[in-house]
Amino acid sequence: METKIILFDGVCNLCNGAINFIIKHDPKSIFSFASLQGETGQHLLKKHQINPAETDSIVLIDGDKVSVKSSAALHIAKYLDKGYPLLFGFMIVPKFIRNTVYDYIAKNRYKWFGKKESCMIPTPELKSRFLD
Repeated sequence: METKIILFDGVCNLCNGAINFIIKHDPKSIFSFASLQGETGQHLLKKHQINPAETDSIVLIDGDKVSVKSSAALHIAKYLDKGYPLLFGFMIVPKFIRNTVYDYIAKNRYKWFGKKESCMIPTPELKSRFLD
């Protein structure tokens, strides 16, 4: 199975918590990670023509398919362990509704969850999964 790359806001506490959650529930190590602020993240945003001003919190790159915002989160859930793949069922909710909720949380994430001064540094055992 091809590795899927998750681009995330490396200075956002909520995003870092989400990455730690994904790592914990990804026993097959399907996902690799890169911060949006890093060199790899910037390269992938350009390559896939993603405007970081419009999508500044989570992007899933699966081969040549790109998912952003709520679609990215739900596609990620599909590959996690336990009951999390059931969340993919929310794809039936129209995207404009899902993204309205997503955008509201994303817009307030620094206010509610805080912000780091720099991107997270992975532990040595996880370093191979981070692309920056």
